[in-house]
Amino acid sequence: MIVCVCNNISDREIRQAMDLGITSMDELRDALGVATCCGQCFSCAEEILTEQLAAKAAAELQETVLKRPVFSN
Repeated sequence: MIVCVCNNISDREIRQAMDLGITSMDELRDALGVATCCGQCFSCAEEILTEQLAAKAAAELQETVLKRPVFSN
């Protein structure tokens, strides 16, 4: 889905940029030009950013949680 019509930036491109280390709207603006023209895409881009950061944090937390050993008889 196209998020930023002015710069033709999709949600996939935003997620790929985040996979490369982008973690804020300022970084998205600098790297992709999101929300630098008309600004209509700001809330959608911010929502994608927030959702991806939350998903990443949850995945990292799940990896660090100690699990009980399973013993078999």
